[in-house]
Amino acid sequence: MKLSFGKRKSDKNANAGDAQGASRFEPMSTTSIMDSLVTPKSEQKGASLLSRLPTGLQGISLTLLAVGLIGFGAAVVVDRIRSNNYANYITTSTEMQMLSQRLAVASSEATKGNAVAFDQLDAAFKEFKCELQKLKDGGSACSKDKSEAVPASPEADQQAALKQIEEIWKKSFAESDSPNVSTILKEKKVLRQMTQSVSYINTSDTELLELSQQLVALLQQNNADARHLSLANQQVMLTQRMSKNANAMLAEPTISPEIVFMLGKDTNTFRDTLEGFMAGNEDLKLVAADNPDVVEKLNDIKRVFQPYEAAVTLFSQNMQNLVNSKLASQQVFTSSEPLLNKLRELTALYEANSSSQPLFAAQIAGVLVALLGLILFGIAYSREIQKRADETEAENKRNQEAILRLLNEMSDLADGDLTVRASVTEDLTGAIADSMNYTIDELRSLITGINRATDQVTSATQQARSISDQLLNATETQANEIMDTNISVRYMAESIQNVASNAVESARVAQMSLSAAEKGTQAVENSIKGMNEIREQIQETSKRIKRLGESSQEIGEIVELISDITEQTNVLALNAAIQAASAGEAGRGFTVVAEEVQRLAERSAEATKQISAIVKTIQTDTQDAVAAMELSTQGVVEGAKLSDAAGQALQEIGRVSNNLASLIDSISSATKEQTQMAEQVSGNMQHILTITEQTTDGTKQTAESIGQLSGLAAELKGSVAGFKLA
Repeated sequence: MKLSFGKRKSDKNANAGDAQGASRFEPMSTTSIMDSLVTPKSEQKGASLLSRLPTGLQGISLTLLAVGLIGFGAAVVVDRIRSNNYANYITTSTEMQMLSQRLAVASSEATKGNAVAFDQLDAAFKEFKCELQKLKDGGSACSKDKSEAVPASPEADQQAALKQIEEIWKKSFAESDSPNVSTILKEKKVLRQMTQSVSYINTSDTELLELSQQLVALLQQNNADARHLSLANQQVMLTQRMSKNANAMLAEPTISPEIVFMLGKDTNTFRDTLEGFMAGNEDLKLVAADNPDVVEKLNDIKRVFQPYEAAVTLFSQNMQNLVNSKLASQQVFTSSEPLLNKLRELTALYEANSSSQPLFAAQIAGVLVALLGLILFGIAYSREIQKRADETEAENKRNQEAILRLLNEMSDLADGDLTVRASVTEDLTGAIADSMNYTIDELRSLITGINRATDQVTSATQQARSISDQLLNATETQANEIMDTNISVRYMAESIQNVASNAVESARVAQMSLSAAEKGTQAVENSIKGMNEIREQIQETSKRIKRLGESSQEIGEIVELISDITEQTNVLALNAAIQAASAGEAGRGFTVVAEEVQRLAERSAEATKQISAIVKTIQTDTQDAVAAMELSTQGVVEGAKLSDAAGQALQEIGRVSNNLASLIDSISSATKEQTQMAEQVSGNMQHILTITEQTTDGTKQTAESIGQLSGLAAELKGSVAGFKLA
């Protein structure tokens, strides 16, 4: 390893094939470097350049320089103060021009009831007053910031212009007997109320107009006379004219007496006409309305007109206040233009007097005096520079000789000889030689440490290689075992999955059994229900048959009665025949009737016997049918009991099937969870296998890196082997 500090003094230690250090050291090759590093002793002594100049020349140059700078500085300060004052004057007068116009605009808007305009008018009024006082008397006026204070306007023409502006201000704007800005500000509440009244009139005018038009339409529908229709149409016209006049009172710059008179008159006319429609009025030839729709519409108009009338009344009560405010606004507007012109003249006076020419000559004189002092100082300085250059050249020559001596002593260090020592002297290179000796000692310790460290690294890398080989074998064995375990886990997962499939199929079969049991239960319930209905029908039929038997018995009784009547009839016919025979010829006709009655009685007796036989047969059949019905009812009851028992058995089957399905579902869920866990374990094993493979690859790379580190340690030891330590 070579350390190159410069050219070698001789080539006694150089080899023929070594390209470095082949040429001899050239003394002048380091001159330019030393010129930038070495400070002459004459400068290190800290001698002041000014103290080396002649005393007389020092006094003259310093005096001229001080007088020139002080004069120039004073002129600059005075000019800056004067410029700042006039800039403030111009800014203030320009702002007052803007305020004069703002006062005119704000006063006009304030008379219209604009709330923002009142604030702007008040602020502009106070600010203009303060600015006028500031220009006339000086100070900071209303501002709390004392840095904004300025002296009073210095020139007579400026004060004269300010006096004219103040006269206009006091006459038309400030407090006086005539209407002014204060008048408008005092009437703020009244003007705001009148503005709100106009706003309400504008809002309700549309509704009032619409209601009046609807009243005209209702009167036309009810065939009102021409007088009523004319006055109703007049109401429509009055709503429009009242709204127009109310708005004109605020919008117009002056108040017209005609508008005031018409507004009051129209309001009174509208009110009187409305009351005439509602209660009648002989003077207006109006009859009170009796139609419900018309009365309702008149009440609506009255409801809207009452606050409308109150708003108009407010105008009448505050008419003088409004007139004063309008006059004040007109006065402000008229005087704002003359005030603006005077302010422009004032600004022009400030701009004309803001020039700094009187102080410019003083500034030039100060600069010339200071320049003369600098010229004298420059002459002395150039002489001193020449003298110092000679001293510096001699000092550089001594330094170059010391540097050459140091480079010759350090030439063997370039060949790796750490036993060399530099001579420490009082010259410029003494400190450098001492530092070089310290550096060589430290470098010797560093090389010794590197040799010791490379031996330790070589030993450690051999141990690390052995450990990494063992670790590589262990990781390969671990990877094989993990692969076998993963295969087993997969087989287990497949078995669990088959169990889960069988459990799912069993659950499906159990569900089908449960469904069949539920259907059977439903069928049994339907059968029981049908048997109950049959039993009810049989019981109802039995009742009807019983009633039929009772009716047959009643028929039998009626037949017996008919039989008795027939027998009596037969007896009567026989008696009649006897009586007819006793009567002779006279009773022959009656005999024929008696015979017919007798035959009819006999036929009736025959029919009665037949009916009696049939009724007995019906009674017998009815008793048999009732007995059969009772037997059927008992059979239905027994069938219902059996069906109920069958239904309970099917319900028990359904419950057992349901429990079985629940258990199979639980088994299926458990097997699914086990399958998922097995798959998760398989995935984890695969992940562990991947990590193990990465560990194996890392171990291989570590072994390779350890081998490379061992080679680097050997190379490092070879690199420092060229140094000579003893």
